Amino acid sequence: MNIFHIIWIIGVLVYQIGIYIPRVRDYKRKERVALVALPGDIFLELTTWVFWQFAPFFYIFGNLLSFANYSLPNWASWLGVIIFGASLWLYGRAYADLGNNWSARMEILTGQTLVSNGVYAYIRHPVYAAMFLWAIAQPLLLHNWVAGFGLIILFTPLYLTRMPREEKMMAEHFGEAYKTYMQKTNVSSQ
Repeated sequence: MNIFHIIWIIGVLVYQIGIYIPRVRDYKRKERVALVALPGDIFLELTTWVFWQFAPFFYIFGNLLSFANYSLPNWASWLGVIIFGASLWLYGRAYADLGNNWSARMEILTGQTLVSNGVYAYIRHPVYAAMFLWAIAQPLLLHNWVAGFGLIILFTPLYLTRMPREEKMMAEHFGEAYKTYMQKTNVSSQ
């Protein structure tokens, strides 16, 4: 284990304990108005999660993935630290700006409002952008083809299949307000 592994572990703990878990507690109490999910969504979400949070621990704490190790210069790993920090900041900011509108799934919650302030004034999908930043940082911090690059390989199809349906759902629910918002902002990764 090296300093970059420790930074990654600390980042996961910051995300889970400081950003994600507080939202999930409130989210579980909310009533859903509409859920737009396909059977393949759960598979993509689960496999993305495995390579986001699970496979890296196998790499860091075991030898199971050692066949896929590679080396990078320290400056590349420090660049990964900066990108990783930006990802955590963007996650925290996006979740805070969403407030009670945050949802773990592609759904509309009772009383949900259109959020267009904070980071949402500049980036239409900052949570997806934060995940892409994490996916870029991970192979710079974890020098392993499986634990490092698995996330971006699996998150990309999730993003490409989910984001257009999410846009459609939001446009149908919020109508002209969302269409106006779409014209003012950029999609997270285009």
